[in-house]
Amino acid sequence: MSAPVPDGGGLSTGGAGGPVPGGVGAGGRTVHRGRWSMDDRAAEVMRPLPVPVGAGTAALTVRLDYPRDAGVLDLGCWGPAGFRGWSGGARDGFTITPDWATPGYLAGELEPGEWQVMLRLHRVPPQGLEFEVVATTSGTVPPRPAAPPEPPRPHRAPRRELPAVDGLHWLAGDLHAHTVHSDGAATPSELAALAAGRGLDFLAVTDHNTVSHHPELPGVGARYGITLVPGQEVTTDRGHANVFGPVGWVDFRRPADEWLASAERDGGLMSVNHPLGGDCAWRQPLRRRPRLAEVWHSGWWDRTWGAPLAWAQAWRPDVIPVGGSDYHRRGDDAPPGAPTTWVLAEAEPGDSAAVAPVLDALAAGRTAISAGPDAALLLRLGDELLALDADGAVLVYPDGSRRVVRGDRRLLPAQDGLHLLESHRTEVIALCR
Repeated sequence: MSAPVPDGGGLSTGGAGGPVPGGVGAGGRTVHRGRWSMDDRAAEVMRPLPVPVGAGTAALTVRLDYPRDAGVLDLGCWGPAGFRGWSGGARDGFTITPDWATPGYLAGELEPGEWQVMLRLHRVPPQGLEFEVVATTSGTVPPRPAAPPEPPRPHRAPRRELPAVDGLHWLAGDLHAHTVHSDGAATPSELAALAAGRGLDFLAVTDHNTVSHHPELPGVGARYGITLVPGQEVTTDRGHANVFGPVGWVDFRRPADEWLASAERDGGLMSVNHPLGGDCAWRQPLRRRPRLAEVWHSGWWDRTWGAPLAWAQAWRPDVIPVGGSDYHRRGDDAPPGAPTTWVLAEAEPGDSAAVAPVLDALAAGRTAISAGPDAALLLRLGDELLALDADGAVLVYPDGSRRVVRGDRRLLPAQDGLHLLESHRTEVIALCR
């Protein structure tokens, strides 16, 4: 690469004219420009660009420019005290102030010292990829961008009549969704309103490589009558994993074993996402495999294709199957709840503060998955299975035996392991352990 030369004191580097003096202290301008090559990416995919931040700085604004039709550069920021935000390829700039920050970034005091604008060289073409990063510091806080209006609380369809089991209740949810805090189009409020209107009791908000959305979730969930589970989709070239729970930021730059250890240390859970998902299939090495796995992802277009189930059985025999829509925006993805993950939890339906009960149910393996909130459903009730709205479907037992379901509400004996409901075409329409 014609590398950007690290600069200090607010100097601008690069370009034919060489360094151009900028400001110092609370106000200044730092410019990095150059051309990344394929060799650069092969040597190190994460590239920090230093930015000096002086005492009294009230705002840091960064702009990234490169030809987006030629490649992809991911964008993030670290301060002297650590992580301050990530937006990947979804944004070309951000602002951080003590009181507010661009979604994906953490508001708070800007400690003086060397900050780093982090670029991840996601896709670099053979001819290289020119770029320019301009970082501006200021002693005053710019006006906060106007927030969109809060959507009204939607009408919720009546919940399905599902039996309680030893005082536990079945809750409908989705364990994979995104907002404007990463590459989604909806605010947390818009996402919550959509999910509640779809009949969901809980939704995990799993923005890529950031936790900036976490502080919003309790209030938003209470407003719309839905439990919003804090999550992070730890995202790399070699696979994605969801971390669920009120845990701190998980460093996607570290080995995957450390993601799992970090989640468990803080009382959270980790699930491997869309393990057969095209260019984001799971290829990360793990010494210890988590039980949770996103067996049913919205990208499982043809559910007569048995590869996800074969993968799950090979992953570990006691895998806990979960599902996720991976919702980003209307029209581009499946809506929240397609598929729907059901958990048998120690919480009443409608309790918007049920994060801990949902996590406990997931950890215990009390899960089922259906194509949607109102679709055919297979639930485990102790030693029995309840098949709902599945008349004519085929129940496939863990040992491979089969029986046809007769009636819309049928109790059937259960075995140990993964049970499937299939259509006459052998399409999976529901599953449970």
